[in-house]
Amino acid sequence: MAVASMTSVQLGLALAVPLFAQLGALGTAGLRLAWGGLLMLVLIRPRLRSFTRQDLLACTVLGAATAGMMLFFMLAVAHLPLGTASALEFLGPLAVSLYGQGGGRKLWTALAALGVLLLTEPWHGGLDAVGLACALAAAGCWAVYILLTQRVGDRVTGLSGLAVSMPVAGLLGTLIAAPTLWSHVTWQALGIMLVLAAVSPVLPFALEFLALRRLTMAAFGTLMSLEPAIALLIGLLVLGQTPGLTSAAGVLFVVIAGAGAIRTGARESVTNGAREAATTEARTPEPRPGAAETA
Repeated sequence: MAVASMTSVQLGLALAVPLFAQLGALGTAGLRLAWGGLLMLVLIRPRLRSFTRQDLLACTVLGAATAGMMLFFMLAVAHLPLGTASALEFLGPLAVSLYGQGGGRKLWTALAALGVLLLTEPWHGGLDAVGLACALAAAGCWAVYILLTQRVGDRVTGLSGLAVSMPVAGLLGTLIAAPTLWSHVTWQALGIMLVLAAVSPVLPFALEFLALRRLTMAAFGTLMSLEPAIALLIGLLVLGQTPGLTSAAGVLFVVIAGAGAIRTGARESVTNGAREAATTEARTPEPRPGAAETA
């Protein structure tokens, strides 16, 4: 689910880049968020009465983090290659992965960090300052998004939490992008963005919401190291952005780190629950044949 989510995100971003000339980076992100929020409301129809105040607050903050993540990242992509922007944004999940315990997880985190270093090549000093700042801001929002998505997913059944947070993100995105949209938006652009909103963010966010119920935050954060590699590949195939040998080596490291995260990523609560159920079943004595008749 997480890999499918990342592929959908990067494909949606690559397909949205050509619209930058007409709508701008903020306008493109704002329309996607607006359509995404509307689609989630129509498809899920959340019942707000079933939410506690704390749950609604968490969903609201999650929506704000989602909006910030997408808006800042679209601005970063307007100044940086897709693979580089994704690698810098991955610093958010990488920070989350540091919360994990155990030597194995630290190894995957270190490999992922090395991969990101090779992908960005900071020693060349050629990164656009605005793009760098926006990518790092998106990274911070992504870290908050991961932490709150698991919290909301654990407390709210189904996708109802996402159906509340996404409209919040859509509203914020629309308000921020409105000044750049009114004089440029067309019916054709609205239709294209509706399709792109289904590809990203609706599908990937739903998949991530479900994946975080099955993985620890640390494992999920490390698994996200695959996203720069996926972005690099899609940037090559869709946008014609050719990576160098160093970037290819960085892809290799993040793929290895992602594979390692999958092996060590089961949530302890789920694992322990399964073990307790198995232990209880093993300890429960089976009724002896004829016991009922004897009684």
